[in-house]
Amino acid sequence: MNKIKLLLKYIAPYKWQAFNSVVFNILSAVFALVSYTLAIPFLKIMFNRVDVLQHPGDFQLSIDYFNSASRYFLSLFIDRHGQAGALLIVSVVFVIASLLKNGFIFLANNSMAYIRSYTVRDLRKKMFDKVLKLPLSYFSDARKGDLMTRISNDVQEIEVSVMSSLTMLFRDPMYILIFVIYLFVSSWKLSLYALVLLPVSGWFIGRVSRTLRSSSLVQQQQLGRLLSVVEETLTGLRIVKGFNAEKKMQEQFRRINERYSKIFRRVIRKYYLASPLSEFLSTIVVMALLYLGGMMALSGETNMTPDKLIAYLIVFSQIIPPAKNITTAWFSIQKGMASIERVDQILEAEEKIRERIDPVPVKEFREEIEFRGVWYSYNTEPVLKDINLTIRKGQTVAIVGKSGAGKSTLADLLPRFIDADKGSVLIDGVDVRDMNITDLRNLMGIVSQHPILFNNSFYENIAFGMNSSLQEDVENAARIANAHDFIMETESGYENNVGESGNKLSGGQKQRISIARAILNNPPILILDEATSALDTESERLVQDAILRLMENRTSIVIAHRLSTIQHADLIVVIDDGMIVERGTHAELMNRKDGFYAKLRNYQAI
Repeated sequence: MNKIKLLLKYIAPYKWQAFNSVVFNILSAVFALVSYTLAIPFLKIMFNRVDVLQHPGDFQLSIDYFNSASRYFLSLFIDRHGQAGALLIVSVVFVIASLLKNGFIFLANNSMAYIRSYTVRDLRKKMFDKVLKLPLSYFSDARKGDLMTRISNDVQEIEVSVMSSLTMLFRDPMYILIFVIYLFVSSWKLSLYALVLLPVSGWFIGRVSRTLRSSSLVQQQQLGRLLSVVEETLTGLRIVKGFNAEKKMQEQFRRINERYSKIFRRVIRKYYLASPLSEFLSTIVVMALLYLGGMMALSGETNMTPDKLIAYLIVFSQIIPPAKNITTAWFSIQKGMASIERVDQILEAEEKIRERIDPVPVKEFREEIEFRGVWYSYNTEPVLKDINLTIRKGQTVAIVGKSGAGKSTLADLLPRFIDADKGSVLIDGVDVRDMNITDLRNLMGIVSQHPILFNNSFYENIAFGMNSSLQEDVENAARIANAHDFIMETESGYENNVGESGNKLSGGQKQRISIARAILNNPPILILDEATSALDTESERLVQDAILRLMENRTSIVIAHRLSTIQHADLIVVIDDGMIVERGTHAELMNRKDGFYAKLRNYQAI
């Protein structure tokens, strides 16, 4: 029920289209009923059983009056135009009623098409927006392939299984309600028999549908694992080939693919069972009613003549397709509920990085950055322990230590990629958690160890995140970053595409594009996360030169493995096991012969 409420929440903005669809469906059901009940006068004319009536009587809102009026007009038509003319008139009325019925069906479906397309659009947008809001820590546990499956396949499954079924759920109950009213008016006895038989068949169908939802959930989870294997294989294809691991990956893919296929076959088998099962059960119900109605007609009941029985069965038979559609729709919705649950897990995921209702606007960095008693844990394991550090404006502060010591985690606290569990990170005395997040991140430029480039041109990658940038400014940033020359050597210059993740470029070229992006942004605070650790000597020299230009007149936080690159830092902070164990200049730390920094330096020298 909660998932249905979730779905209705997404449909709510389009309630008027839903209302229009309901109204049009009611009108189409009315004209459908008119067309089916025309079988009674048609049969009476054919078998010459029309009772001559001189006057229908005074108007009354009752079934008897409408029956008298229909007999009166029918006998009048036969008297004036003969039986052939009366048949023609009945046929014309049938065609008009059918035209109106199908016209209103089109209008109702058109309203539903609007709801379906825009609800799925909104759902996919909410998913993507939510992914952008979630903290980076969320993605350390989540598989990218699984997330992609939820945004693409699961949302599409909701559209195919659930949204398409809403068309039937908005239309078919209206048909059933109006037809059932007519059936009770025609013969309440026979209709009571129908009400006893239909729930029994519905119970059998419900038994089958219960297991469909759980199977569909497992199916979508397996598809997520399948795409994760594909994504990991494509990302690490060089390693797969280099270590002759093709057979290992093939076996892994084969195993998951085989399991997915078996689950998919099970789900489809249950889904396909809905239609033949409901048709078989409805056939039993129709034949039972045919027998019971025939016995009533043979016994001479005035309310059940042969022509009325035929009309009754025609109308009842028209209940079967919408009832069958409802069971099929119920199966589809059960199948789609698994996808709704998976989508809901993303939409309801906790947004740990939240902005205050009235955040403090920040336009400049004036004095200092302070880490005050900061603690941070990952999966209950402390990563940072009581960090106290002050960085003055204009200083270059290097953070060094072993891998896993907490260096990158410390830097991630500043732009609020994560938030401290205890303590505070302050800029000019204001806690970063109180600041406007956009303003906070505008103060910073980030150059990481693995530069992120997008499948676009050099220009778009350098100007990424800027609302508008002049060509001249982009080229100037590229010159400072030592990137202009190799860009101009390409076929299209700044409009040349860099490829997927910049795969057309070397590591040093990608890093210099990343530095040019930071230069164009012109931030007062720089975070350099091991920006040269993965480069060869020549590339490192060019990138290091670009970094020195970038750091001019800026406050810089440099995370480094290669201690040779941070000798001139104003302050070097050594972190071990999440704690600051040493701090000072290069000379001061080297004077401590048994110090942690001196040992690291000696190891690297060796």
